[in-house]
Amino acid sequence: MFIQTESTPNPATLKFLPGQAVLEAGTADFPAPEAAEKSPLASRIFAVDGVRGVFFGTDFVTVTKADTVEWDHIKPAILGAIMEHFQSGDPAIRGEGGGDGHAAHDGPDSEIVNQIKQLLDTRVRPAVAQDGGDITFHGFERGVVYLHMQGACAGCPSSTLTLKMGIENLLRHYIPEVTEVRPVAD
Repeated sequence: MFIQTESTPNPATLKFLPGQAVLEAGTADFPAPEAAEKSPLASRIFAVDGVRGVFFGTDFVTVTKADTVEWDHIKPAILGAIMEHFQSGDPAIRGEGGGDGHAAHDGPDSEIVNQIKQLLDTRVRPAVAQDGGDITFHGFERGVVYLHMQGACAGCPSSTLTLKMGIENLLRHYIPEVTEVRPVAD
């Protein structure tokens, strides 16, 4: 098995491409070891000292490291954990796997929210997946769209620029009711 690695715009995060499906659909975010109890793959990766976050896409795994460790020291152990997992035959996640990641929204703005989610799914999420991350809808209130940054996007130095200059401009162009985009913390 050959696992490719790619850098991301976030220097604390690397993207690992195992050459096979990680999830059937959607994404899964494990911002801390406690969140990984349903995932044999994330648990194996968190066993590597210095790992601070794990994120799954359909065909990739992104890993975020602590500032106190260097990639040269932990990358071989992460590659080993990923390889061991795929050789074990265990699922990436036990039970329900990743979903679309968006928060549910009912109410008077449901048509606007559906347009926001559609634009995120078709224009934004494929682009940020290339960088090893994801951006999901969290809420919409009085013209402000709240988005959740995951994987390489969480804590990335360029994520604020992406959010404000890219996503905010896109949503405001297509949906006049949108006035601003803000990130939400975990």
